[in-house]
Amino acid sequence: MKSQTDLVALGETLIDFTPAGRPNTFTANPGGAPANVLVMAAKAGCRAAFIGKVGEDQFGNLLMETLRDNGVDTHAMLRSKTHTTLAFVHLTPNGDRSFTFCRNHSADTLLEAEELDRELLQNCKVFHFGSLSFTDEPARSATLEAIRLAKEGGAKISYDPNWRPALWDDVAFAKEMMALPLGQVDYMKLSDNEIPLLTPYEDEVKGAQWLLSKGMELVVVTMGPRGCYYKTRTDSGYIPAPDVQAVDTTGSGDVFTGALLSRLIQNGFCLDDGTLPEMLRFGCTAGSLCATRFGGIPAIPAEEEIKAFLNSRK
Repeated sequence: MKSQTDLVALGETLIDFTPAGRPNTFTANPGGAPANVLVMAAKAGCRAAFIGKVGEDQFGNLLMETLRDNGVDTHAMLRSKTHTTLAFVHLTPNGDRSFTFCRNHSADTLLEAEELDRELLQNCKVFHFGSLSFTDEPARSATLEAIRLAKEGGAKISYDPNWRPALWDDVAFAKEMMALPLGQVDYMKLSDNEIPLLTPYEDEVKGAQWLLSKGMELVVVTMGPRGCYYKTRTDSGYIPAPDVQAVDTTGSGDVFTGALLSRLIQNGFCLDDGTLPEMLRFGCTAGSLCATRFGGIPAIPAEEEIKAFLNSRK
């Protein structure tokens, strides 16, 4: 029997056009939330694989090469005659970002359930996805089928709603679609501004408790430079983020997720042995270091850099 893949992610991998320093000039950086998660996990020692679709264009070529170069298995990635998704990143002075997307009928939205690598999904330890896969058909149905297959194979299910208002025409519809998988999820990472979207509450404590009542094992709410709040069935608390000079927060939450998932996998998914705060600090540090550089995948730190930073703060 083939050895299990640690982490499989499905969804969008795209090009982030990041401001290049001069007005109206941009640098093309490979990114996309599920891809960022996988690259961080691969850098932290996990066997990682991507399921998705990119265009038969130079950007699709770049994305596939970048994932391979960073240790991510791309054998389940497909090509489409339509274009690869592009995102133009707009930054504030403190590194916060917003996006303009070129995604109408893009390759990642056209992934079909029949195109999924079923063997990969049924032979992985964790399956991760985000809500951008729910914006359009057939990708929505493909994602729901992937969740079913992975769960059938015994995988833990990880979800990041990754709210991008520019990609939804209607907020009520977005909430409905983003809530579709909640009853299937084991681990959920969401940002504090997503709590009111997906729960009846405004604050992270009540919101996390509500999500946990859906059957989840771990809910983590990231809060930017303030760190994160976590809740399991037996424990909860806050983990501070290290103080860094952020220049571009693109991908920081994804890097947090990839780093945390890598530690959960390597710890045998144990949440009650007292090591979860340490795993979360590893994730917070990874995400913070990512924010000190520009771009998505190019900004992701190496595992050794994260460990060295943590050791320097002891």
